Amino acid sequence: MVIGMTAFSQEVIQAVLTHMNDDHNDDCLLIARAFGYPDATEAKMVGLDTNSGTWRVVNPAGEHQLRVEWPCGVISERAEIRREIVALYEEACKKTGTAPRGSETASSENPHAGGYSAPHGHHGGGNHGGAHHGHPGKKQPAPLPDDAPFSAVVRHRSWGFHSDSEGASFMADIMRGQAPLQDYIDLVAQHYYMYAALEEVTTLLAQEDATRPFISEELLRMSALEADLEHLIGDDWREKIAPVPAVTEYTNRIRKCGAEGYLPGIVAHHYTRYLGDLSGGQMIARRMRKQHGFEHAGVEFYEFNSIPDLDAFKNEYRANLDALGETLDAAGHERFLDEVRMAYEFNTAVFNDLAAVKAEAVTRATRRHATL
Repeated sequence: MVIGMTAFSQEVIQAVLTHMNDDHNDDCLLIARAFGYPDATEAKMVGLDTNSGTWRVVNPAGEHQLRVEWPCGVISERAEIRREIVALYEEACKKTGTAPRGSETASSENPHAGGYSAPHGHHGGGNHGGAHHGHPGKKQPAPLPDDAPFSAVVRHRSWGFHSDSEGASFMADIMRGQAPLQDYIDLVAQHYYMYAALEEVTTLLAQEDATRPFISEELLRMSALEADLEHLIGDDWREKIAPVPAVTEYTNRIRKCGAEGYLPGIVAHHYTRYLGDLSGGQMIARRMRKQHGFEHAGVEFYEFNSIPDLDAFKNEYRANLDALGETLDAAGHERFLDEVRMAYEFNTAVFNDLAAVKAEAVTRATRRHATL
């Protein structure tokens, strides 16, 4: 969605929107709270033009559109977008009494400690996160109001786990278009084992009213993964793949939630994976199409053709998560959040294992070459 006249190409606009929503969503929320919706619980940048930026904002009263003019006036160059967004952020900090990241008063205890980076593209795999417990030098999200919905709390509390997962070099190289095709193939192979376990236990969610809404035929990925692996590897793909150790641990944990009947725990893994596929996963698909020429085959995993509106679907999913949160006490909330944390840690471990396998393959190849 783009509002007004613009001198910017759709590619530039989309790059800025993707970066702001995936890497600086907390800044979007701060801007929304500072410029009209102090009780905002969600904010997404949906447009920009030469005069202003536009956000879609959610607060307890519903959904709203917020248009904020650029502080320095009309712009026409891509570099000016960063300048104006930084200016909006700094003004939002003043309005809300938040110490800007990088200021002398910012610290690891302040939600805005760390440095601001300009829009430069997406760094990782998904919209899985919210907040972190304090990594110096990393941006952190704005604090939530006490009555924030459970979905917002989950996103807020898991921000750092998401950031750490994205930062794994194996995944970062894929997202930057710097990895060979084999890296992507290896990732798809590990997804096969993850989703086999996840979709196996997801059927158990039918046992409770609060978890039943998370069962969705539109989300099932196994047939798409099988098609992708056949395209990427060949008919004998089953004989050519194997799970890395972290995936074995990951799938064991998912199945343990099922064996113990811990249905919210299944939802925690369900949320972590599928919401990422519907968000940052779409960027992975675009990168693979551009880098490797895929059209459909090879990236079917990221195609949700039976979901006409991904944003609407995600909003409904979050509403279901809010309803689940209402059935849990404080201890239940913390247990759920701990399961989300484990899901992210497993995800990062998978990336690290894939990087180690890749490094070992390079070492073996170098040794073979040296003996020739």
